[in-house]
Amino acid sequence: MKKLFATTALTALIAGAGHAEDIKIGVLLGFTGPIESTVAHMAPAAHLAIKEVSDSGLLLGGSTVTGVNGDTTCIDSSAATAAAERLITSDGVKGIVGGDCSGVTGAVLNNVAKANGIVMISPSATSPALSHMNNEDDGLFFRTAPSDARQGVVMTQVLMDRGIKEVAVTYTNNDYGKGLADSFQAAFEAAGGTVTINAAHEDGKADYSAEVAALAAAGGQRLVVAGYVDQGGAGIVRAALDTGAFDTFHFPDGMISDALVANFGAEIEGSTGQHPSPSEELANRFKEVAAAAGADWEPTTPFSPESYDAAALILLAMQAAGSSDPADYKGKIMDVANAPGEPIQAGELAKALKILAEGGEIDFVGGTGVELVGPGEAAGNYREVEIKDGKDMTVQYR
Repeated sequence: MKKLFATTALTALIAGAGHAEDIKIGVLLGFTGPIESTVAHMAPAAHLAIKEVSDSGLLLGGSTVTGVNGDTTCIDSSAATAAAERLITSDGVKGIVGGDCSGVTGAVLNNVAKANGIVMISPSATSPALSHMNNEDDGLFFRTAPSDARQGVVMTQVLMDRGIKEVAVTYTNNDYGKGLADSFQAAFEAAGGTVTINAAHEDGKADYSAEVAALAAAGGQRLVVAGYVDQGGAGIVRAALDTGAFDTFHFPDGMISDALVANFGAEIEGSTGQHPSPSEELANRFKEVAAAAGADWEPTTPFSPESYDAAALILLAMQAAGSSDPADYKGKIMDVANAPGEPIQAGELAKALKILAEGGEIDFVGGTGVELVGPGEAAGNYREVEIKDGKDMTVQYR
């Protein structure tokens, strides 16, 4: 009987191909700006999930899916909202993977997505303030990256475990930097640590000697740089090294990328950091899935698997709802992301689409071990790193 039901359901799905759509999904990330080296890997990961679903022919009666890029710049809210408006009004996207940086993500959500009823799933916006927005977003906003409230605790654990109890902190002067710096300071001081200074820096400056002089005067065993690797964060590190103010650092997620090692290598030997990351087992599987698809980008770069998962969740929720209308499928995102249901790994989206078409349930594991909690954000798993012999080495997962 179960086999007969499955055959009947699949027959109905194929018969419904006459109602197939050409669905468009926006990929709204900072293709230019301070994290463009990271986005160079995030965007292809999102498109990987989109292509996997489209090639299967199993979404909503054989609908095809196309990803359409939009540039947030990471830092310019006006540019990000304009790009989002184009995706929605001109391209007709049915959902958005993005934004990326927290400030532009909040701006797009409040000014564009809510007004148009468009679902957004961010793979990398981590400001704790976005948790509160989730309660006021009409159920439209989710994220596959954890809040920086969690990252502040993990940073504290990494430093305390190494006997680092006094640090200076500099952060990029925006929602991401301020939120992370404040979360870290609260957690670090609660654990008995001392923050000697917690000072903002502006991106785009040619000279950071004044900022580094203030940080050096305050002192600390290590300098925490909550900035961007393609922008002011790198400028702070270069000025600190050149002046001898600091020679070891701690890097949160905005600084961890191939560019960090390429820019500084052995100069930052012994420095530490962390970024949201799947377990080693999941990371290896995602790498295999990407390689099998002919990827020419690095799938272990921070926020790449999160980008794959964000795109996949939108499309799986559509299948569960039987509709590409965000008003219909937004209520299915938590259902497909969490138990109960058949666990679905990266590379198994066709399997998931079949199960959902047959009326079954799935628990999407994806590239990161997706588990959405509270207002629709990732519970959080982090990769701890250390710079050894000029390379970014994994210490453990937390």
